[in-house]
Amino acid sequence: MRRILCIGSHPDDIELAMGGTVASMAARSYDVLLLDLSNGEPTPEGSVVRRMQEAAEAAHILGAKR
Repeated sequence: MRRILCIGSHPDDIELAMGGTVASMAARSYDVLLLDLSNGEPTPEGSVVRRMQEAAEAAHILGAKR
């Protein structure tokens, strides 16, 4: 099994920078894990809970794990 680890500073950094690549690797049966080094706070809007929900949904859409 091919495993890929993508590391980003904040939630959504990976999706914005290389979301297409993540989706492509997942579609080719790579086991893709997204790792955020922070929860993205402080943020002007939203909350930690909302950010984590959005991050989980984005990973699901791309076919990756978080």
